[in-house]
Amino acid sequence: MKIGIFDSGIGGLSLLHEAYHMLPQQNYIFYADTEHVPYGTKTPEQIIDYATDIADFLVEKDVEAIVVACNTATSVAIKELRKRYSIPILGMEPAVKPAVEETSRKRIMVIATPVTIREDKLKDLLHRVDGEHRVDLLAMPKLVEFAEREEFDSEDVHEYLRQQFSQFNKDEYCAIVLGCTHFNYFKPAYREYFGEDILLVDGNYGTIHHLADVLSIPLVQDKEVYFETVHNMLYDNNTEYYFSKKSIKDEKTLEHLKRLHNRLEEVRKF
Repeated sequence: MKIGIFDSGIGGLSLLHEAYHMLPQQNYIFYADTEHVPYGTKTPEQIIDYATDIADFLVEKDVEAIVVACNTATSVAIKELRKRYSIPILGMEPAVKPAVEETSRKRIMVIATPVTIREDKLKDLLHRVDGEHRVDLLAMPKLVEFAEREEFDSEDVHEYLRQQFSQFNKDEYCAIVLGCTHFNYFKPAYREYFGEDILLVDGNYGTIHHLADVLSIPLVQDKEVYFETVHNMLYDNNTEYYFSKKSIKDEKTLEHLKRLHNRLEEVRKF
C-alpha cells in the first residue's frame, strides 16, 4: 500500500519516522513543501492552495491515503481536502487530550505555530477536553526555522526557548504538547529547561495508530525496534521523497534526510 505524507518542511519526517516503526512494510511518498515553508506565518488562503496542490500531486502518484503531517495545514485545509478527494485524508491536531488524561496535576502548555493557535480547530479541541482549564498556549514560530536549518542544540535555540518560556512559571507545568511536527527535534532542549520529569506529548503515535485502523493494516507490536537501517529506507524503493515536486535522489540531500532520521531516533527516548 502506498501512503502519502506531506508537511510544509522536514517536520513531517517525525511522523514518517513513527510510521517506519509502526508500519514498516508499507510504501510511502513524503512531500516537503520547502518552497513555501513555514506555513505558520502564511494566510489561510495560501495554505489551502499549497495543500490542495500537494494533494493533487500525491493522488496522481496513486497513493491510497494521505496524511497531512502538519498541524497548521490540518487546522486550515483539512475540510477542503476531504471534500475534494474520495481517499482517506487524515490530519493532525495537538495531542491535548492524552496530555490531559495522562496528568492530574499542574498545568499543560501547548506550543504550536501562530496559525494553529489562532484557528478555531484548536479552540474547539480545548473546549471539549480541557474542562479544568489547565492548558496554556504559546506560539513558537522560530523553531520551524531552526529545524529547517538542522539547528537543534545551538545556543541560539536555547536562548529562544528561554525567552519564550520565560512568560510562564516553569514550575507550574507537568506537560508540554508539541503542536507542530517540527518541534519534535528539540525534545532534549525542552527537558533541559523544564527538567527530566516534564511529560512531552506529540500526535505522531496516535495519528499512525489511526491510519492503521482506517486502512486495516496491522501494527508492528514491538514499537521499540528501529527499522533495519536508515540506509534501506532511504535508498531502496520503500519511500519516495519530494521537495516541492522535485524528486530527491542526490547523495547530499539523502544524507541530510539520513541525519534527520537519526536525530528523530535519538529523541524518541525523551
